[in-house]
Amino acid sequence: MVGNLPIVGLNSTWDDSKQANPNVPALNKPWGSYRNNPIRAVNLGGWFSLEPFITPSLFDYDPSLGIVDEYTLCSYLGPKKAAAVLEKHYATFLTEQDFIDIAAAGLSHVRIPFSYWSVTTYSGDPYVLGVSWHYLLRAIEWARKHGLRVNLDLHAVPGSQNGWNHSGRSGFINWIIGNDGPANAKRSLDIHNQLSIFFAQKRYRNIIAFYGLVNEPGTTIPQSELAAWTVSAIKIVSDNGFAGTITFSEALRGLPAWQGELQGYGNSLVIDVHEYVIFDPNLLVFEHSKKVSFVCSIFESQIQASMNTATGFGPTMVGEWSQADTDCAQWLNGIGNGARWAGNFSGKTTPSCPTGNSQCSCALSNQPVTSFSSEFKTFLLSFAEAQMSAYESGWGWFYWTWKTESAPLWSYQAGLQGGFMPPVAYERSWSCSGSMPSFGSLPEFY
Repeated sequence: MVGNLPIVGLNSTWDDSKQANPNVPALNKPWGSYRNNPIRAVNLGGWFSLEPFITPSLFDYDPSLGIVDEYTLCSYLGPKKAAAVLEKHYATFLTEQDFIDIAAAGLSHVRIPFSYWSVTTYSGDPYVLGVSWHYLLRAIEWARKHGLRVNLDLHAVPGSQNGWNHSGRSGFINWIIGNDGPANAKRSLDIHNQLSIFFAQKRYRNIIAFYGLVNEPGTTIPQSELAAWTVSAIKIVSDNGFAGTITFSEALRGLPAWQGELQGYGNSLVIDVHEYVIFDPNLLVFEHSKKVSFVCSIFESQIQASMNTATGFGPTMVGEWSQADTDCAQWLNGIGNGARWAGNFSGKTTPSCPTGNSQCSCALSNQPVTSFSSEFKTFLLSFAEAQMSAYESGWGWFYWTWKTESAPLWSYQAGLQGGFMPPVAYERSWSCSGSMPSFGSLPEFY
């Protein structure tokens, strides 16, 4: 046990001589400057922190049962069956072949979301304790074997930091704020104490490049209280000897909100922003070409401003983005919540696609990849390359996510297989400095 966490299954020796691709150093060599050699990477979402839209098969129950997140799933299944169902998922959803394919795609890092019940549970928790921990450790060893550096992402903390299904339990925030918020904030610090002791081991020095404190805290948490918690967490992780870079979320506030905050850490602390154009109806209505130009102008300028401590926080990475240009993927907004695009999200009636009428159907957006037109693939490729170009003006990017069961515009793997993702991430045909490609007669409601 290290940090009261088991090392069972780990070899006593390891090999850090591998490099993910010819453009990046081997694990046992210094990376150098992320400003000059940016991250090109993917998330392994939906593996150790479930999301219904990534793996809808795990949530295929009668809606009347109210199974909408990992909490309600485990509550319904009960301890023994939940453990069997989830272990089968952990063992099969991603395999070593995925790490081979990720490296072959010219990517250099993986961000691995995991939940607090990998480490511990509390009274009343239905979650499966500890099983995912063993698979997390195996995932890190697969990454090592293929030269991929790791960004650890604590995706769900006690009490839920945002009330969304990917935090484990939908509903309300009970972390920092809420009746049990202070206690759950303290529990999260205790978890980081365990994790940082474990990952400060010599065997992880070359491979755990980034250590994420908490994913996407909700905007109702006062920023001053979130910043104070972050300072406490940074101290714990640093004092325990973790030698990599710590990441903190911009917490859905926008990068400018953190200008002048949490200073004095240099390159040992990086802000993580998630860039999507589909959850804001004001951006969702943009036509295809405008979505691309928005990324190249607004998102890129925001990243550049954030990188400068005179105008922003400083070191900045994009921890999540996708090619999705609608919010139509099944259960993306939560089970039973509909889509803004079609005008049936949470009681809304006005569609938020560019035509704003009955043409705004999710039927076209949810077609199988084999039905994608060449014009649509050209758009998707351009949209991806625009984002890659823009986000590399900071420390780089992590695509969300590597694999889904049935949401191809959220799957880097599907993009490669379908021909709408560059085959090699660092060899691209277009960037924001080029002229806008033509998308032919692509309908704007597509």
